[in-house]
Amino acid sequence: MGEKVAADGIGLADRERYRRKLHRCLEGLARLLKEKRFDRPKNLIGLEIELNLADADGLPRMMNSQVLERIASRDFQTELAQCNLEVNILPHRLRGRVLDQLAEELRTGLAYADRQAGEVAARIVMIGILPTLSAADLTTASLSEIDRYVLLNDQMRAARGEDFAIDIQGIERLVSRSSSIAPEAACTSVQLHLQVTPGRFAAVWNAAQAIAAVQVAVGANSPFVFGRELWRESRPPVFQQATDTRAPELKAQGVRPRTWFGERWVDSAYDLFEENLRYFPPLLPIYGPQEPLRVLDEGGVPDLAELVLHNGTVYRWNRPVYAVADGVAHLRVENRVLPAGPTVADVIANTAFYYGLVRALAEEPRPVWSRLPFATAAENFDTACRHGIDATLNWPRSGRGGGVAEIPVVRLVRQELLPLAAAGLDAWGVEPADRDHYLGIIEERCARRANGASWQAAAYRHALRQGLDREAALAAMTRRYSELMHTGEPVHTWPVTWAVAEPGVPGVRRSA
Repeated sequence: MGEKVAADGIGLADRERYRRKLHRCLEGLARLLKEKRFDRPKNLIGLEIELNLADADGLPRMMNSQVLERIASRDFQTELAQCNLEVNILPHRLRGRVLDQLAEELRTGLAYADRQAGEVAARIVMIGILPTLSAADLTTASLSEIDRYVLLNDQMRAARGEDFAIDIQGIERLVSRSSSIAPEAACTSVQLHLQVTPGRFAAVWNAAQAIAAVQVAVGANSPFVFGRELWRESRPPVFQQATDTRAPELKAQGVRPRTWFGERWVDSAYDLFEENLRYFPPLLPIYGPQEPLRVLDEGGVPDLAELVLHNGTVYRWNRPVYAVADGVAHLRVENRVLPAGPTVADVIANTAFYYGLVRALAEEPRPVWSRLPFATAAENFDTACRHGIDATLNWPRSGRGGGVAEIPVVRLVRQELLPLAAAGLDAWGVEPADRDHYLGIIEERCARRANGASWQAAAYRHALRQGLDREAALAAMTRRYSELMHTGEPVHTWPVTWAVAEPGVPGVRRSA
């Protein structure tokens, strides 16, 4: 969805023509795979982070266009709502001191962006869901003024035919309705890209799906939505419901949601693109001039623009990506599981854990997905979202006995997965000092059972105990989060008590 799209009107003929073009694109992809016309292995990774804008009180600021004008860098882009930005880090080779390089680039970029945002009384906050957001903040009027967002909103509203409904039962219950997809913008994530060859794609995607629950459990950072405490990682249910184009009757029939974990392990990248066409009607039938089969016949590499655009409107937690760079096609696995934040150190620790673990699992002679039912992986994901670092997951037993056993995620990570992640980073050629530093952050989170979600919940309760009401406590916690985020110290080291402002008395503070 990064490309600018526009449409003056979409009719029935446009949709029929677009569907036929999609199938020609899919045929073109099949030919590219059969003819092995993809880039050679490069071990390239990419990183994108969605961000929030907040004011000095911790409340959302709807002014991304003004902030972006001051940042004036192509590394920063708009996102769905006016309180969102996205920062993109250029691709890096996964080797050497790449983790420290990524951390330094992120720290420098975010510090610069925060200074520019400060010129219009805003701050950059890297958090899964801004706790002070309300349903009233996210309406059609709050969408960024970009053609693709307006068109996507119009098409998803038309497909659903009624208001979008959010109904989530967690520690508390949230029931909310919206006439637009704007509540989706509450969810800000980290997206990790890994360029892979077609022959390795299935193993990497399957491995990423198997560990999605573990990523969520140790990295959870979104416990509050519209003033209610829900799941430890509430982004997935919010995102799914905010983008759900199914009427209740279609949902009852088993029609798949556009935000989707999936339902099977795959054998090829083609499987995922084909499913996306088979199960999901096009939302943005924008028809380009290039004919993919003709381009292939002439020895060229097609951009498959319609397939790429359609793929961007199916929100898999591990998404297949097709792209062309310098005239050569490549495939990527885009991991969309993690929430933004809390700090650069935490983001890079999550990054190291993912890339190391997915490499090790993809190369196992007896892969985890051959021993873990896909339905169990999906159940694990749901459990991890609900309980975060306190989750108990089902995981294949080691040894010849086989089968699946329940295990607390912190024990699974410390005893089995961190050594695998370290071996995977060694296989990539990552510097041992970087490996140990960033995986050590994951180890400490598990040892202390502390991550962004647990800190937010504990800090919120501390503010309540100091006499603040719900709204004031969420704002105080958000301000404290922002302060600690900008120190750069990883979240497991953050204190959960601090001097909280006396309610109703500006400038007077109460000791913890």
